[in-house]
Amino acid sequence: MTSQTRARAAIILAAGQGTRMKSPLPKVLHPVAHRAMLDHAIDAAEGLGCERIVVVVGSHSPEVRAHVVARLGEAAVAVQDPPLGTGHAVRAAEQALGGFDGEVVVTYGDVPLLKATDIEPVFNADGVTVIGFEARDPGAYGRLILDGDALTAITEAKEASPEVLAITACNSGVMSAPAALLFSLLADVKNDNAKGEYYLTDVVELARKGGHPTRAVFAAEDAVMGVNSQAELAQAEALFQKVQRETFLAAGVTMSAPDTVHFAWDTQVGGGTVIEPFVVFGAGAVIDGGAHIRSFSHVEGARVASGAEVGPYARLRPGADLAEGVKIGNFVEVKNVAMAKGAKANHLSYLGDGAVGAGANVGAGTIFCNYDGFNKARTQVGAGAFVGSNASLVAPVIVGDGALIASGSVITEDVPADALAFGRARQTNKPGAAAAFRKTAKAKKEAAKAAKPK
Repeated sequence: MTSQTRARAAIILAAGQGTRMKSPLPKVLHPVAHRAMLDHAIDAAEGLGCERIVVVVGSHSPEVRAHVVARLGEAAVAVQDPPLGTGHAVRAAEQALGGFDGEVVVTYGDVPLLKATDIEPVFNADGVTVIGFEARDPGAYGRLILDGDALTAITEAKEASPEVLAITACNSGVMSAPAALLFSLLADVKNDNAKGEYYLTDVVELARKGGHPTRAVFAAEDAVMGVNSQAELAQAEALFQKVQRETFLAAGVTMSAPDTVHFAWDTQVGGGTVIEPFVVFGAGAVIDGGAHIRSFSHVEGARVASGAEVGPYARLRPGADLAEGVKIGNFVEVKNVAMAKGAKANHLSYLGDGAVGAGANVGAGTIFCNYDGFNKARTQVGAGAFVGSNASLVAPVIVGDGALIASGSVITEDVPADALAFGRARQTNKPGAAAAFRKTAKAKKEAAKAAKPK
């Protein structure tokens, strides 16, 4: 939590239709770095120490409402219906903030790269503060008319003179003010414009007329980027990944082709780790320093300790926990399995729901048969055990320390420590049977061909 002198609250606007996304998924629930854009906005509000967070949703998006309720509770929801502009949306949150005496910041559910540190400077002011940015291409953005750091006006591009259009200081839409002042000013906002909407930006002019200070603080243009289309979503993703890669490289992570490595919002990687090209980290991945993640691997919800090796072409799913020196090889999938120090599964295996002891070796083609169609069960492989290739361990089952499982076995009962287990039919050889089979098959084929009409 940041240091602060007054109570803080956040209003996050998330009631837009998002039609330009052309997707059945509501815009603010589209992910950046494996996390919904709306959650990024909530994260920023929580990082600011906001004691109250209200998300303004539209009646057209029950999925957004459900998402907010699941994370923040029913009291965090305000509904804008019908949508009549940004000022109207903020007023929709007034009742939810009833009794709050502090500063309110208005942010947006489709601005996923804005961090708490970017927003922090808007607080501890007596009037209205907006976040501006220097635009590379100001285009249709509203322009900030400044006198020093005092904000004298926000002028929409379509209403601006050529002189104003030459200004590169633009409005991000993020605004803060003491709660009482904000809602008092919003009550005086009119909708006498072409769209018949109530604009939040009109608060600046009303504040100045009322003798309240107005000012602007600045953030980087990339930080305040809004997402309104799939192309912009991809751009936001690329910007997030660029920052993450630079951060990990600076922390001592080796990546020979960083542009091919994809991180989640919460990925943790320690210095000294080597990440080869084309690795994807889903949410919840923790990689200790000194691990080695080989190419084309996918790691999600898993922990990899120092000295462990993963891949290439491996998949670690939630609950995978690899201790020091563990080796997970090509086309091995691990889900909810703790693998103790030095354990190995080097080829073509599925390990789901269980534990593998220190130094155990799991052979190629091994399957932990963990699901019976109704329930999951666990498989436990003891320290130093050896599981032969193409074995199926039918859970629940325990393979004791030092046990040996013969290749091709189907193990349905516990195996004692240091025992040798066979779970397959005895091999039978029939001399000459293969040649006889081929002779019979060939004769049948020729007879069928001769019987066909000419």
